[in-house]
Amino acid sequence: MASSGDEAEREPLLGHRSAGSRDWDGAESEEQHRSRWRSIRVLYFTMFFSSVGFSNVIMSVWPYLHKIDPTANASFLGWVIASYSLGQMVASPLFGLWSNHRPRKEPLVASLFVSVAASCLYAYVHLPAAHNKYYLLAARGLLGFGAGNVAVVRSYIAGATSLQERTSAMANTSAFQALGFILGPVFQMCFTLIGEQGVTWGPLQLQINIYTAPVLLGAIMGLLNAALILAVLREHRVDDLGRQCGSINAEEGEGPGPPGHIDHIAVVASNFLFFVVLFIFALFETILTPLTMDMYAWTREQAVLYDCIILAVLGVEAVLVFLAVKFLSRKVGERAVLLGGLVAIWVGFFILMPWGTEFPRIQWEGLHNGSVPNATLQEAAGEQEPTGCPIQQAWCLFTPVIHLAQLLTATALIGLGYPACNVMSYSLYSQVLGPEPQGVYMGWLTASGSGARVLGPVFISQVYSVWGPRWAFGLVCGAVLLTLALLAAVYRRLVPYSSRVC
Repeated sequence: MASSGDEAEREPLLGHRSAGSRDWDGAESEEQHRSRWRSIRVLYFTMFFSSVGFSNVIMSVWPYLHKIDPTANASFLGWVIASYSLGQMVASPLFGLWSNHRPRKEPLVASLFVSVAASCLYAYVHLPAAHNKYYLLAARGLLGFGAGNVAVVRSYIAGATSLQERTSAMANTSAFQALGFILGPVFQMCFTLIGEQGVTWGPLQLQINIYTAPVLLGAIMGLLNAALILAVLREHRVDDLGRQCGSINAEEGEGPGPPGHIDHIAVVASNFLFFVVLFIFALFETILTPLTMDMYAWTREQAVLYDCIILAVLGVEAVLVFLAVKFLSRKVGERAVLLGGLVAIWVGFFILMPWGTEFPRIQWEGLHNGSVPNATLQEAAGEQEPTGCPIQQAWCLFTPVIHLAQLLTATALIGLGYPACNVMSYSLYSQVLGPEPQGVYMGWLTASGSGARVLGPVFISQVYSVWGPRWAFGLVCGAVLLTLALLAAVYRRLVPYSSRVC
């Protein structure tokens, strides 16, 4: 029997099959069909913009935080990164409930205005005389709250697609979301030419520099997105066969599918697998900047530039992976692609483990008395900022350096595995659910991803600052091995719904 995923793979990324190929009774007019898919495409870009809002400053949060408030440490950075996803976790059910009783435009536009306001706050956190790090924490949390519109987007797409269309539409949505996470740093890289000082707009006391320009661009994108939603988005709800329904604001789900057929073990396992995939990429994005500043003695500005270049290359790699997995999944199946992606991630983190006898340059800032070991001192008294591995991190004295070749090789493997796992997780999840209305289930999947982005940065920042990269990456390797064991245990269950009931 042909997999439903095979049909999904033949769907174009931004569209639907031609009207003449539809197999229902023609109750939907051509104009309704075009309007429905225009609305869905707008929400694809809404997902992309939301993801960009998370990742377009991810490489500069640490140097920005350290600049506006030197009392902040790597542990606090984890909370700043995690606050975005925590805000999203809180907002998602609230916006979802709102969208059940009112037109979807309302929560979508409201969430975008929250994001715009949060972006402005982020750009002004340098102004207060004290506690700047807490203002930055609040700004990131509010940005995440605005990104709670993800629940509304997935709910709309679940209700506006037939069963035949839904797998493809959900897969496209996840692809745009993943591309936003990966390509966001490209926008950050474009602003590195402005520099750390940048320019100041006197009347508004607005500093436009390497740290604030990306969020200001995000604010502009949010306003354009809101205008696009108001102008293009129309309320559509279709039944399982794609026929227009009369009530566009009814409760999610037109009734359950055949009882007892959904494999809930496969559903729970899929949520956990997705959690691990998002957890790994969130911690990798979080730790990349502190790691490179510690290992290679890069300045804040150098770290932002070089790390953004690394992630920009990953973005190109991800696009190629997205194209490849569509072909590869038809040949070997989605489960095999997911397995291969996890193996690539494990190998990447294993390579990232510190080996050898060479040690990173030590930053001796604040050490005024006592003997100095045989390590490079902070020479040049005129240096504007200290660089190297801080002496406050005791592991810097005995942990070997991670060579740049190691980092680049590991990054390429992680960049290969993450997009493959992300897309296949959504595709398999949609196929496992089958005809069951997927709004609630997709909400669970979104919540698991948000939880991963909360816990990942906190975990890696705490372990890294106290125990160093050897323990941090070793624990990640162990977690991926356990995930591979889980995938092996449920491998036979991750099959399309139609394969189980036929």
